[in-house]
Amino acid sequence: MLNPHLPLDQKITGDIYTSDEAMKNLSKLCDEFGSRFGGTKGERLAAEFIQSKLEDYGLDNVHTENVEYLGWTRGKASLEIITPIMKSIPCISLPHSPPVDLEAEIINLEDGAPADFDSKSDNIKGKIVLVTSVFSPKDIKRWVHRKEKYGRSLLADAKGFIFINHYRGYGPATGGIGFEGQAGPIPGISISLEDGEFIKRLLERQGLIKIRIKTSDSLSHMISWNIIGDLPGKVFPKEVVMLGSHYDGHDISQGAVDPASGVIAVLEAARVLAKYGGALARTIRFAFWGVEEIGLLGSKSYVKEHFDDLKNIRFYLNMDAAGNGLPKDINLHGWPELNATFERYQKEMRLDFAIGQNFHDASDHYPLLLAGIITGGIEAVRATSTGRGYGHTKYDTFDKVNQTDVRAAAALGARLALRIASEDVWPAKQRNQAAITNLLNQPDQKDLNDFNQKISAYFEKLT
Repeated sequence: MLNPHLPLDQKITGDIYTSDEAMKNLSKLCDEFGSRFGGTKGERLAAEFIQSKLEDYGLDNVHTENVEYLGWTRGKASLEIITPIMKSIPCISLPHSPPVDLEAEIINLEDGAPADFDSKSDNIKGKIVLVTSVFSPKDIKRWVHRKEKYGRSLLADAKGFIFINHYRGYGPATGGIGFEGQAGPIPGISISLEDGEFIKRLLERQGLIKIRIKTSDSLSHMISWNIIGDLPGKVFPKEVVMLGSHYDGHDISQGAVDPASGVIAVLEAARVLAKYGGALARTIRFAFWGVEEIGLLGSKSYVKEHFDDLKNIRFYLNMDAAGNGLPKDINLHGWPELNATFERYQKEMRLDFAIGQNFHDASDHYPLLLAGIITGGIEAVRATSTGRGYGHTKYDTFDKVNQTDVRAAAALGARLALRIASEDVWPAKQRNQAAITNLLNQPDQKDLNDFNQKISAYFEKLT
């Protein structure tokens, strides 16, 4: 198949694969600005840096947009077994966990699949739920995210939540547990796999474990920022193709793979498209979302503030952590009518990326998807998602990012954006509310949709 974009493909790819700009940007984000967690100085410096880079690359309408939210600051956390033995277990609080001092028994719910909660529903009330961080428990075809496990604990009247990292040697894994910007009403803490296995063995031998959790975390109102920049279209300037990634990491690490590898891939795509893209038919917009890690708050704010203009977005490509070591596939979030178009792109681009048709609610595509926007992401369709490895741990550092992976993500994002912006006839149309409801009620998603409705009602009562 002839490639009408071949000259631009060669310039874009050649530049990306012979430049060290991306890794310089990664070093700046990680080594100088740290985690970029919401409310930190590093977050503000990172936002300023990203904005300055977009301006240096020659983008138009580069600006920030405020995101107001309930922020969280880490305090001290302790976990002590008080029955049948006395033992301290190292732990960390999960973001949006409240300050507490409580005692209760533990109940083990294994990997925290919905069936695990259902089978022990009569025994959860008043106890502290213990679950692992496994994303794909057996006998279920979708992700079961940490926030769902925490939320199901709330609905069952649990008193606390313990999250066991299921990877050896990485220590506790962090991650937000709030909903729609609200803090969790019961404490959530994380421990290592090794300590989790010890507690499980003790529980199996003794039949009962009572623990004390004490935390001093704090909550306060804060402001974050989305950073936006455009390459304006010359023929249909109001029609927009978007590429995006959140830039905030978690406070315990540099967040190098998740999300900074995606941030620098989006920046690279912006750089080379500004340099070589020429007269684009449609606008290509680059979005860097704030405070994703505690509830997708930046992208939710964008959808709310720009709701009347969302109809102009032709496609949004999410590149959260896209420079990781997983295959660079394209997951279309329930848009089979785009299969043939992306199969043509495969042949044109001489790339073997797989094409998927699944979606989840754990990254910044989701608020846009719920608004009807056509979304996809650079995600590993061919890999089984079983967790984050060193992601969300203190070991997610600069050295974990491979330059080749970043280059592959940046080139794929840039080349796809060029094609989508140039496509004369786009075979997909945005969903109306009825179509969104149907999507959420597919067999593989219905129990998640039911849960989301229940947990939303739960938090509405709290307010």
